[in-house]
Amino acid sequence: MAYPPQTVLAAVRDGQPLNPKALHEFVCGMADGRTTESHMAAFAMAVRLKGLNARDTTALTLAMRDSGERLTRAHLGVDAPLIDKHSTGGVGDAVSLLLAPMLAACGAAVPMISGRGLGFTGGTLDKLSALAGYQAQVAPEQLRRCLQEAGCAIIGAGANWAPADRQLYAVRDVTATVDATPLIVASILSKKLAVALDALVLDVKCGSGAWCQSEAEARELAEALVRVATEAELPCSAFITDMNQPLLPAIGNATELNLVLDLLHGVGTAPRFVELCLTLGSFLLTRVGLASSEPEARRALREALDSGEALVRFIKMARCLGTDADLDRARWRAPLAPVSLPLRADQDGCLERMDARRLGELVVQLGGGRLRASDSIDPSVGFSQIRALGDHLEVGSPILMVHARNLESASWALAEARQAIRIGSAIAPLPLVLGRVQA
Repeated sequence: MAYPPQTVLAAVRDGQPLNPKALHEFVCGMADGRTTESHMAAFAMAVRLKGLNARDTTALTLAMRDSGERLTRAHLGVDAPLIDKHSTGGVGDAVSLLLAPMLAACGAAVPMISGRGLGFTGGTLDKLSALAGYQAQVAPEQLRRCLQEAGCAIIGAGANWAPADRQLYAVRDVTATVDATPLIVASILSKKLAVALDALVLDVKCGSGAWCQSEAEARELAEALVRVATEAELPCSAFITDMNQPLLPAIGNATELNLVLDLLHGVGTAPRFVELCLTLGSFLLTRVGLASSEPEARRALREALDSGEALVRFIKMARCLGTDADLDRARWRAPLAPVSLPLRADQDGCLERMDARRLGELVVQLGGGRLRASDSIDPSVGFSQIRALGDHLEVGSPILMVHARNLESASWALAEARQAIRIGSAIAPLPLVLGRVQA
């Protein structure tokens, strides 16, 4: 190596600007094995403690993007605008499952690179695992076919897309450096930039059910993401959104998937969830010229949902990616765990507080999520019928329903969930969208 790894490590340790060529070589070494786990661990901790300046954060992101293959419009074989959305992670957040087919129905092509859950936030690919046969890891040829037939494809990052990120993330996860802002930015955007997108929208969440606990933290991350995306010539906007309660009235893989299917079939309600889909989607459609204004875009997205065209796109996508579930049948839903018990209010009052993070952790402990990347999951467990903050409750009113493999697990989860909820006086919940960051 022309630049030994210590060149980069010493510069970060001392808070000095990085040599671009040394950084590029260091990152390429992550992908091909020349940069060892020890080097990556030292780098991650140094960045966590010392940070990176804006220039070096951008350079790290682009080097991670360039560590693998890139998908151009020619590779994907579509003429429609290529757009995508990314969420920093929350509880009851299945926006991708509804938004991708809505956007496809409006004329966009949506190659949505998603991930699996780790910790209390659910993963989009885990929710889709409740569809038997769904293949998240596909070759570029299958992605191309899915985009041509359905207009959208929700898949995992290919083995050759930003491979340096995969190596560095595994080290971050075991070295308490997941929350380093420059590393978060590089991890998110290196994968998005590996695809020739025309626009990207970011949903940066804050609150009890998000990694960013405060709005200030979320704004710092949103500004860094938009700045780097803009420097990489990717049109981007970020919305800072509230995550002090689950976005859907459900937490869990099958429970969330089933609610999305309800919405696609025109039954069920989830006003905050649908509103966020309209907000994020209207930016994208307007930015790439598929609508002349955000109000016009919102009307088009609403029509895509109400007309059933978004459902058609979802079914085509699911079939292209391997599922044989009978999604045409309006009553088909993913199976839930065999034991279902309600949590009932023990006093009159208003649902005043909800520890969304704790509820997400309970789903993980029921088996619906991962504590380690190698863990398998049970998509059938979780919570459903979750009441919203501000709802009035009477003694005996159901607050939520737990779904578990056995009575013992269900009873335990109910007792724990009660501790995560407070009934008190009337409150005014925070607005859904707290702010917006644009280039």
